[in-house]
Order: sequence, then structure tokens, then C-alpha cells
Amino acid sequence: MTTSKKKTQISVYLDPNVMKALSAYAARREQPMSLIAEAAIASFLSPDADERREAAVAKRLDQVDRRLARLERDVGISVEMLAVFVRFWLATTPALPEPAAQAARAKAGERYDAFVTALGRRLAKGPKLRQEIAEDVTPQGG
Repeated sequence: MTTSKKKTQISVYLDPNVMKALSAYAARREQPMSLIAEAAIASFLSPDADERREAAVAKRLDQVDRRLARLERDVGISVEMLAVFVRFWLATTPALPEPAAQAARAKAGERYDAFVTALGRRLAKGPKLRQEIAEDVTPQGG
């Protein structure tokens, strides 16, 4: 013989989207909507609800922290790559005499468009430079 607690009926107004989600969830679980709503309210009011929410927030923050660390690494790689390129270019490229400089300026737009096209192809096909560089790079001679 089972004993049942007397339950009290309440009337609740739900947003149509919440009602649709509740109905769909109850249908998937093959449970009455009132049972799902009761369990949700009990969970919300339980003393450990705050701890569960805090744990969920902490987990999300950890994920965001890892993403920011990767982003910081990628930006660092980009800055170093650009600095190495500029130093190399400045060290190896002599200034052009004026007639040649004028011709180079005239050709600059076409060369830039070719560069952007090549960059677009590189970004589309991968792998990305950051994937080619080891996570822990040890300096040479150190």
C-alpha cells in the first residue's frame, strides 16, 4: 500500500515559450507537466541550488579563461610574427631610387590585392599558423 502526500494545487501563468518548452520536455520524458514543474520548483528552492548555480558559473568561467589564454597566445604569436617580418624586411630591402619608387607605388594596389587574395586562400584552407606552432616553444640557447 502506498501513502501519498496531499498536494496543493496552484495556478501559474507562464510565458508561451516557457510553456512550449515545458510541454516538449514533458512529452520527451513521458511525464506529466505538473511533475516536471514541481521538480523544477523544488530544485530552484533547494538549499544546494545556489551551489549548483555557482558550480555552473565557475565551469563557464574556466572555459572562458581557457579561451582567453588561447586568444592571448594567438595574439602574441601574431605580434611576434609581424615584428620578425618587419625587422627582416627593413634589414634586407634597400630603399629604391626615385624612378623605381614611383613605379613601385603604381604597382602597390595590384600587389596588395594579390596579397589579400593569398591571405584569404590561406585562411580558408588552413592549417592556421597557430596550429603549426607548438604550445610550449623553448627559446634556443636557453
